Amino acid sequence: MPQHGPARNIGKTVDKPKNFWQTAWRLCKYMAPWKWFLALVFIFAIGSVIFQIISPKVLGEATTEIFNGVVKYQRLQPAKRTGALPIDFDKIKVILLTVGGMYLVSALLGFFQQLIMANISQKIVFKLRADLKDKMQRLPINYYDTHSNGDIMSRAVNDMDNIAGTLQQSLTQMVTSIVTFVGVLIMMFTISWQLTLIACITVPLGILVVALIAPRSQKYFAKQQQSLGLLNDQVEENFAGHTVVKTFNKEEESLEKFNEQNELYYKSSWKAQFISGLIMPVMNFVKNLGYVFVAVVGGIKVAHGNLSLGDVQAFLQYVNQFTQPITQIANIANTIQATVASAERIFQVLDEEEMQKTHVAIPDKAETEYKIEFEDAAFGYDSKQPVLKNLNLAVTTGEKIAIVGPTGAGKTTLVNLLERFYDIQGGTLRLAGRDTRNLSREAVRSHFAMVLQDTWLFTGTIYDNIKYGRETAREKEVLQAAKAAHADSFIRQLPQGYQTILNEEASNISQGQRQLLTIARAFLADPEILILDEATSSVDTRTEILIQKAMAKLLKGRTSFIVAHRLSTIRDADKIIVMNHGAIIEAGNHAALLAKKGFYADLYNSQFTTSA
Repeated sequence: MPQHGPARNIGKTVDKPKNFWQTAWRLCKYMAPWKWFLALVFIFAIGSVIFQIISPKVLGEATTEIFNGVVKYQRLQPAKRTGALPIDFDKIKVILLTVGGMYLVSALLGFFQQLIMANISQKIVFKLRADLKDKMQRLPINYYDTHSNGDIMSRAVNDMDNIAGTLQQSLTQMVTSIVTFVGVLIMMFTISWQLTLIACITVPLGILVVALIAPRSQKYFAKQQQSLGLLNDQVEENFAGHTVVKTFNKEEESLEKFNEQNELYYKSSWKAQFISGLIMPVMNFVKNLGYVFVAVVGGIKVAHGNLSLGDVQAFLQYVNQFTQPITQIANIANTIQATVASAERIFQVLDEEEMQKTHVAIPDKAETEYKIEFEDAAFGYDSKQPVLKNLNLAVTTGEKIAIVGPTGAGKTTLVNLLERFYDIQGGTLRLAGRDTRNLSREAVRSHFAMVLQDTWLFTGTIYDNIKYGRETAREKEVLQAAKAAHADSFIRQLPQGYQTILNEEASNISQGQRQLLTIARAFLADPEILILDEATSSVDTRTEILIQKAMAKLLKGRTSFIVAHRLSTIRDADKIIVMNHGAIIEAGNHAALLAKKGFYADLYNSQFTTSA
């Protein structure tokens, strides 16, 4: 069972920041615009605690008044014991009203403190989240290629939530815990220094308990997190591949593996929770020992007239409050460490190198017949391993270029360079006579549209997904684009038509239908240059024909690059370039390349060779 309460994080493994103070100071800079509101929050928090601390002492006066009245009555001779007890109830009423007022003021200060802090914390995280989102827009594609989506999402969501929770709760709780500890200690000394020393004996005992138990529970918490990660991986894998699991009748085997991993997680989790769960009972036991000693010694002092009963009552209340701030501070210390670690992960992204504005001393070609031109282009994701070497390619306006080659030949890299996801590292890549590095990335991409093999549609309506190609498009233009892509008929057959909501992976429509929507989106964008990643291998024959017709219509009159997988679909290309090991090894139309009987001919014939 999960543990709750002030000691819930004691003993748990905590992600520790590498540069605590540097990161904490940087996070504090985000709070600077609201520093006066934060000061007000801390004043309210301190005021709330002070009123709570003083209240038991004031309330003890009422107990003392009643006790003294009873004692005075008992000392009277039996004959004189007539009428009401000699107790000043007006004074008690004033005391009770005073205490009630103090509790009310404390509650109001606490309420306004939480209200203001909630507002400030959300504004700080809003600013931090906006900065992160803005930064993500300026990061190079390389960052996304080298970081998993899960890691990026964890920073943007989980780490932000950690910071928000700490700012809203833990900062003020740290202040109130320290003020409570110091204030209670002072109030205890004002009542009796001897009783205070007795109460303080429990502090080192409590610290000793935490020091002995926490390291042991931390070891099991580490195993628990490791087991949980493995269990999550297994569950995600089985759910994602449930069709394959069922196809090969591996349900029993998967269940056995799950049960084994679940058993490991159960054992490590049980030990972690059990050992960490010992902390609070043992600390309560230690606290109660101090409580008993204080009650006994306090009773003796009252009997000897050295201390009033009300003061003992107040002192016992303070004893109950005394150890709580210690466990809270220990808990908050862990929370703050984890929060600063989260902030550090976010600042790591904010400190990443951004896409730079570039300029190269390569003159523009004022007049050129070529839309796209590679001249001795070179590129490598790793400087030690070039992917493209001395690549030369000239494409005229309206020309249809097919790119073929084996896996790893450099086809995707060529597309990445065209869209300026990456910049060439040698030679020149010109768009309409101008080196793309002398154009902004937005300007380059405004000339392109892509239809990829892996269709990407957003959660939302079909209408909005098509309109994503050009946000300024009117409804009439969206419908025309859908008709041009042969998507209109199937869309209208859906229950909500164009307002049909696509789910997270657009799995509520078929693969072929998803592809038609991406083509409609490209139609609406109306680009000068198209990049197509052929994607008809996983659809039925009728849908494949529709896609091919839509693509043919989309390509008409446009400069296009087609990454071809099935060579039968690119026989009508104006030029086919054959790539291998980052270089163009053959170029020409389909007939010419077949006549050469070279690499392309071998690739083409291999796709139509049937084994006996």
